[in-house]
Amino acid sequence: MEETKVYNGDEFESALIEKTIAEVALILEERGYNPINQIVGYLMSGDPGYISSHKEARKKILQFDQAKILEIMVRKFLNK
Repeated sequence: MEETKVYNGDEFESALIEKTIAEVALILEERGYNPINQIVGYLMSGDPGYISSHKEARKKILQFDQAKILEIMVRKFLNK
């Protein structure tokens, strides 16, 4: 018999954001863009034009709040 697993909603959202940012970065690279410059430009300005609509990259990143994306990125950087 398997034990019931309990998932933390914040952990799930964080993992989903990380996966989405990685996907968006790959799509941007595929289009010839520097993904770091493009993602930072979007996060700093709020202008979704920094993210290509190719393979729905823009749609993918826009489903998350910019502040939450930044929070996840800083947490990942600080290993928290």
